[in-house]
Amino acid sequence: MASYLQIENISKSYGPKVLFEKIGFNINEGDKIALIAPNGTGKTSLMRILAGKDKSDSGGKIMFLKDIKIAFLEQEYDFDPEKTIFDQIMASSVEFTSSLDQEHLWEYEHRVVKFLTNFNLNNPDQKMKELSGGEVKRVALTQMLASEAEFFIMDEPTNHLDIDAIEFLEGHLSRSRCTLLMVTHDRYFLDRVCNTVMEMDHGAVYTYRGNYQNFLEKREERIANYNAETDKVRNILRRELEWIRSTPCARTGKARYRINAFYDLKDRASQVYTQKQVNMDPMKGSTRLGTKIINCKDLSFFYDEDCYLDNFTYNFQRYEKVGIVGRNGAGKSTFLNLITGNMQALGNGVMTGSIERGESIKIGYYHQSGMSFNPQDTVLDIVNDTWLLNRFLFPHEMLNNKIEKLSGGEKRRLYLLTILMQQPNLLILDEPTNDLDIVTLNILEEYLKEFSGSLIIVSHDRHFLDKLVDHLFIFCGDGLVKDFVGSYSEYREFIKEYEAEQRSQARAEEKAAKEKAAREAAASTLAQAQPKKKKLTYKEQKELEQLEKDLEDLANEKAELEASLNSGTLPFDQLQQASERIGQILNLTDEKELRLLELYELQ
Repeated sequence: MASYLQIENISKSYGPKVLFEKIGFNINEGDKIALIAPNGTGKTSLMRILAGKDKSDSGGKIMFLKDIKIAFLEQEYDFDPEKTIFDQIMASSVEFTSSLDQEHLWEYEHRVVKFLTNFNLNNPDQKMKELSGGEVKRVALTQMLASEAEFFIMDEPTNHLDIDAIEFLEGHLSRSRCTLLMVTHDRYFLDRVCNTVMEMDHGAVYTYRGNYQNFLEKREERIANYNAETDKVRNILRRELEWIRSTPCARTGKARYRINAFYDLKDRASQVYTQKQVNMDPMKGSTRLGTKIINCKDLSFFYDEDCYLDNFTYNFQRYEKVGIVGRNGAGKSTFLNLITGNMQALGNGVMTGSIERGESIKIGYYHQSGMSFNPQDTVLDIVNDTWLLNRFLFPHEMLNNKIEKLSGGEKRRLYLLTILMQQPNLLILDEPTNDLDIVTLNILEEYLKEFSGSLIIVSHDRHFLDKLVDHLFIFCGDGLVKDFVGSYSEYREFIKEYEAEQRSQARAEEKAAKEKAAREAAASTLAQAQPKKKKLTYKEQKELEQLEKDLEDLANEKAELEASLNSGTLPFDQLQQASERIGQILNLTDEKELRLLELYELQ
């Protein structure tokens, strides 16, 4: 396999914080690599260095295979709000398209339209400023995928996408022969697309072939081996310490070398590997929850002519965990604003129906865009509890860091902490997994499983939903909401089976329709091949009527003669006459029936 990318000795620091130091790795053709690490450890910085948007502090080498096409997907897509979707993609692709002849340019434009359709962006003339965050992400993905690059480098490709878009992207990348390096927190996406996991940990890079589960197992082995080696070093250190103490005057060159080696051992012995985890135990208590949570009756909501909720009725229960899914723009966030009474966010929309909220509920609402930190504030200014911050992966050396210096994931984690520390008994999470690293997600899931209150989650993270919710509200569009009891994976299996049945029924109906059309066509052809019938003349019509009457009379006469023959009372001469007459009747009947058929054919 050709080596698509070689990295040697690259480093990045921000002030005293070292993200990674003199790391190196290799990516070969066909590798599909997921890069994972805790927030703030340099994943995005590494991506920006690869994209040429930033530089390594230590120089080093970044060598891509010559002449391969490379496409980058950054977390934030730079666009002109006044441009249409199609014009924006073409303008951003000019470096790629400038070398194409007319035929290949037309093929690229055709691929752009095809991917826009697959991502449910059906109006290429819509302006970029009118798009939601998820729609902007789909535009960026369209530009990248349409390039048909050999090497895709993507930073959080599934962030802000709805599940339909994620599953399309997942299917496309898993089938593609592209080489791939991506940062992702979506564990299902990772497993179904990638064949390798690359971990950034304590400034170093470790590579694991296989899926996410294999990564977890091999990582535990690595940490155990490292700590076992540390124990051996500590035993040697103890013996060396005894030698140092028992040698009052060790001044020879050999002794000095041994003393220097002692201090090296001391540094290594202090490097015990401890895994940081979010400890949420102090927040497990929540305000007591009464029997009445939120009751919705015939709830509808409209923006002008657009319906976002249509006659929705449901009483939320104590301790239930509800997942909310649906495409972008289907009304999920609008629904959360309705039930929480956030009328300011609803603008000029019109609500009908009723919402009743229990007196004992205390809502903790994690918004998609709820962070409003002062960038000059410090972590400690936001949450003045050092013990709690430390257990939420904010160690002492970070407490005085300004908000503007935090990564996106660190800001999300801090915002989540401000919600959870309020000890709500109804927790509403609108896309909580965006920008959170996998370690934080795993711990958050464990906390939410034990949460002693009611839980409503809007999420596009299928793994997150599968682990937590009892049932789903499916927002289908045009205000329709369906309730599905079960996990998200069970819902998808149900949908796949239903769609398979629909396709099978459609194929059967199509086959029947084709067979019917074939029969009708054959009958039409046969009718055209036969001579056209003429109308009966007046004389023929009268003859037809007389034949029908004659045949009826002959049949009656024949019946009467047969009854006389069977009576046994007729003399011999009459028997003979009756038999002869029956023979005559049969001959007459044959003649008249033949003529009758001829007249019928002429009608």
